[in-house]
Amino acid sequence: MNHHRIAQTPPMGWNSWDCYGAAVREEEIRANADYMARYLKPHGWEYIVVDIQWSEPGAVSSAYRPFVPLETDEYSRLIPAANRFPSSAGGKGFKPLADYVHGLGLKFGIHIMRGIPRQAVHANTPILGSDEGARDIAHPNSICPWNTDMYGLDPAKAGAQAYYDSLFQLYAEWEVDFVKVDDIAASRLYGIHAEEIAMIRRAIDRCGREMVLSLSPGPAPLEYADHFAGNANMWRMTDDFWDLWPLLYNMFERCEQWAPHVREGCWPDCDMLPLGHLGIRSVDGGGADRWTRFTKDEQLTMMSLWAIFRSPLMMGGEMRDNDEWTLGLLTNDEVLELHRHSRGARQVSREQDRIVWSAADEHGNAYAALFNATDEPALVTASFGQLGIDGPRRVRDLWARQDEDVAHEAISFTIPAHGAKLVRLSRL
Repeated sequence: MNHHRIAQTPPMGWNSWDCYGAAVREEEIRANADYMARYLKPHGWEYIVVDIQWSEPGAVSSAYRPFVPLETDEYSRLIPAANRFPSSAGGKGFKPLADYVHGLGLKFGIHIMRGIPRQAVHANTPILGSDEGARDIAHPNSICPWNTDMYGLDPAKAGAQAYYDSLFQLYAEWEVDFVKVDDIAASRLYGIHAEEIAMIRRAIDRCGREMVLSLSPGPAPLEYADHFAGNANMWRMTDDFWDLWPLLYNMFERCEQWAPHVREGCWPDCDMLPLGHLGIRSVDGGGADRWTRFTKDEQLTMMSLWAIFRSPLMMGGEMRDNDEWTLGLLTNDEVLELHRHSRGARQVSREQDRIVWSAADEHGNAYAALFNATDEPALVTASFGQLGIDGPRRVRDLWARQDEDVAHEAISFTIPAHGAKLVRLSRL
């Protein structure tokens, strides 16, 4: 199975982490799926993703509680906590919730940590399809520095591949469409876990169901770009991205480095969009219950960079609380057309934090994203020579959805501090 056949355009969806941390509940997943189906699905949004700790009955916030009991089945595999996901009771797993999401015409995803639950290793519970037990295949020194749930797997043990095969067989039975695997693309202790990435790729290929594979966290090492592309559909270029200007400012350099590796089925990932109502159950560095700390100009900068770079788009806020502005950012079809169908994105200039990106599409249109990353209003200019086009060109402001004056040799705009201008340049 060629995994590049799926996710031909960058995945677009919602993930529960930014608003509910480790403690999202089934009713919140269903309600956000209802919202997406009504308001976002017509614009191409489709994935609903349950983030971390769905197997922990006692999770109440964004905090990770060390060494707490998790729900598992008889084959050492985590299953949803029935008190938080009532439809999973009786061994049904996520299948009923996936059915609900699919019934809305959407796709269903989950977050997992690499490896095997420590509690399964300590109890040496069985591995489906192997004579080895959980203790035999675990690598007890391969741990996550920020979450105590799992041990990594020892790739030299035959049962390790059997375990990953059994995991994705279970996810196929649940009809999962998207799997985000954490503590694998980069680790504060060990770097990339390349062998486990390859084992997961084999397990997905064997399970009989197409699934988007997303790798976290970042920053993913650039020197492993071919390994990521050879195994996954998307991978994080950054650590957790929050609504803070310094993090957004730093993303320009990351996007410039990763732009040559963007192609169909393989998407370097700028992480979630911290828009709208965030941190509802937050108790850590992500920030308290709040509306996004990004100004409107910073939100336009983030959306413009993610769109022209063609990052996956994963909304992080509680969508039911979206105001008209936030919904408008997510449903601008002219911007989303650029995101889905442009190509060749690159940074063409950066002078005193006046930054210009360009891209093109198959219809002969050019696109330019002009950013003012300074702390004061500034004039940002791009010549047609820099953009690789000739004139004259009709200029269309994609966020304002209005035409500007015809340009002949260059475009130039005064842009607010931390702001952006995103335009399409079409032939007359």
